[in-house]
Amino acid sequence: MDFDLPSPGSIKGRASSITAAFIQAIVPVLEPTPEEIAEALQILGMQSGQCVCAYCGDPRTEWDHFRPLVTAKQPTGYITEIANLVPACGKCNQSEGGKYWKDWISSNAKRSPKTRGVVDLAERIHRLEQYEKWRVPRKVDFEALVGAELYSQHWANWQQLLQLMESAQQLALHLRSAAAKALANKPMQAPCEDVRA
Repeated sequence: MDFDLPSPGSIKGRASSITAAFIQAIVPVLEPTPEEIAEALQILGMQSGQCVCAYCGDPRTEWDHFRPLVTAKQPTGYITEIANLVPACGKCNQSEGGKYWKDWISSNAKRSPKTRGVVDLAERIHRLEQYEKWRVPRKVDFEALVGAELYSQHWANWQQLLQLMESAQQLALHLRSAAAKALANKPMQAPCEDVRA
C-alpha cells in the first residue's frame, strides 16, 4: 500500500522507557581519567580524536553500555564507567538493545554488523573480547547500599507511575474514540478559496 498511516499513539507504549529511566536515574556515573580513556581506546584500536563505533566502524554518536543496566525490568547492578562503555553508533546501539554483545554482533538481527556486511568483523570481535577482559566492571547492590525502605519506595513510585499511565491510556482511548465518531459524522469541507484581492 502506498499510504501507510502512522500507528496511534500509546501512553502505555512508553512503559519500558519509564522503567529504564527509573533505573538509569539511580545508576552512578564515574568519570574516567584521561589515562583510562587512552588505554580503553588503545585496546579498541582507536586513538583520541578518531573514536568510531567499536562494533561496525561508523562514526560514533554515543556510548553503549557494554553490559546492560537493565534486564527483565530490573537493574543488573552495572554502572556507567569506562569498563562498561564502548563507543557506538545509533544503529548498533539500538539493534543490540539488551542483548549480550557477542551473541548480537554476529547475529542476523536487523542492523547488526553482520547483516550490514561489516568487512573487518572478526577483528572487531577480537578487540571487543580483549576489552571485555581488560577490567571487571563494578556492580552495585542498590538495596543493600540504601536500605530496603528507600529502595522499595523508589519502586513504589515506579509502580504508581505505571498505574497512572494505564489510567491515562484508558482516558486517551475514550477521547480518541469520541473524536473519531464526531469526525465520521461530519462531512469534509471543500478547500477555502483565497479571498484576498
